[in-house]
Amino acid sequence: MSIPIPLKITGAVEGSIDEAVLTRLIEHVRAEPGIVYGKHGKSYLQKHLSGFNNAAHHSPWFVLVDLNSDAGCAPTLISEWLPNPAPQMCFRVAVRKIEAWLLADHERLARFLRINKTRIPANPETETDPKQTVVNLARESRRRIITRDMVPRPGSGRSVGPAYTSRMIEFVSDINSGWRPEVAAQHSDSLHRCLTNLTALVTRCYSG
Repeated sequence: MSIPIPLKITGAVEGSIDEAVLTRLIEHVRAEPGIVYGKHGKSYLQKHLSGFNNAAHHSPWFVLVDLNSDAGCAPTLISEWLPNPAPQMCFRVAVRKIEAWLLADHERLARFLRINKTRIPANPETETDPKQTVVNLARESRRRIITRDMVPRPGSGRSVGPAYTSRMIEFVSDINSGWRPEVAAQHSDSLHRCLTNLTALVTRCYSG
């Protein structure tokens, strides 16, 4: 009996943490991450989305973008950016930033940051700036190294600590004790919709 070849999905994201999340989600639906484009911010994705969509007429694509606090709602952004998605395109929006999806796994993030679970917001999608929420939670960590890595140093002029990105990628990529997409989806509607659409894409590609 032959073993089916895993479906390879090409991706595009805003940044490195988003890439880790995209990769984790693709693996979660039992597909294989391909090349991930972008990582140059939101404007780059918007500029190149039409080209990505053209490519999705021939192979599966997964494009992930943040809603951000200055935008309206996710359905509006999707319809404005990509009114006619290709059959093999999965274009999804994280409300309001990718960190909201990470906050949605309350138990694991609290354990990673070494804080009390009750400190994690119950409804992360209502946070105006989920990234700042994560940084503020890291300030409360019982581990000095977490605070040192994730919280900006006084006078640095930065919004996050020097190793914030690498710490978040570490949390997302740890399959055994890190972020759990299926658990987080229970507390994040946009993540739930993302997993539903990504699963449907895989199903269509395998059945087609």
